Amino acid sequence: MDCSDIDNNKTIDWHNETFDVHSNRDIERLNCIFSSMSPDERIRALYSNKSLAGSNIVLTSSFGTTAVFLLHLFYKQNIHQPVHFLDTTYHFEETLMYKTQLTRLYDLEVIELHPESWKNKFTREHQLWKTDPDLCCSVNKVEPMLTIKKQADIWISGLMGWQNEHRRQRDIFEVKDEALKFYPIIDVTEEEANQYIEKFNLPIHPLKPLGYESIGCKHCTFKGKGRSGRWAGKDKTECGLHK
Repeated sequence: MDCSDIDNNKTIDWHNETFDVHSNRDIERLNCIFSSMSPDERIRALYSNKSLAGSNIVLTSSFGTTAVFLLHLFYKQNIHQPVHFLDTTYHFEETLMYKTQLTRLYDLEVIELHPESWKNKFTREHQLWKTDPDLCCSVNKVEPMLTIKKQADIWISGLMGWQNEHRRQRDIFEVKDEALKFYPIIDVTEEEANQYIEKFNLPIHPLKPLGYESIGCKHCTFKGKGRSGRWAGKDKTECGLHK
C-alpha cells in the first residue's frame, strides 16, 4: 500500500473509525497511519478507537532493562492494561525485585504465566539451556504463551528495532499466530529510550549498571552491549516468542 494514499492521521475519527485486525489491507493502513505518530500517540489512538479497544488486548513485559519505558507510557496516560509476565523459574532475583518495584510504583496488575511443571523440571534436570536452548525456550517461554495468544486479538510488546537485525525488520503492526502484534516503540532509538528514562527519572534494572544491557533467564544472559550478552557463543538471538 502506498502511504501517500492514506488520509493524514489528524483527519481520522479515532473513536468511530473501523479497523479489522484480520484484514491485511487494514493492517497496512494502520502501519501507514501510525508511522507518523509518537509512541504516546500510538497507544492513545489504539485505546480511543472502538473497534481496536474493543478487541481482546494482551500486554506482555519481561521487566528487562527497557521494559520501564513502555510501562511508563501506559502509566502516564492512565491506561490500566494488565501485564502478562512469563515466569520461567530461571529469572535473576534482581529481575523479580524490579518487577515488584514497578508493580507497586505504577499500580500494575501483573498476570504470571508458568510453564508446565513437569516440562520445566525436565529442562532443569537436563540443563537444556546448555544442550538445547531452543527447546528450553520453547518449553518455558513459547508454550506458556500459546493459550494467551490464541485468546488475544491484539498483542502489545515492547520490542525495539535497534536491539537486533530481526527486530529492525518489524512493522508497528504485524500478524503472528492469528493475533495482531502491536509494537508501539519499535522505531524508538536506543538514545531516545535512554533520554526518556532519564527525563522522567525512571527506575533502572539493578543489573544494567553492572553491564547487563539485555536481560532474560540467568543461564543464558551475560554482560554485553545491546543483546550481545544473550545466548553468547550460540547461534541464537531470539527465544522464539517474536519470530
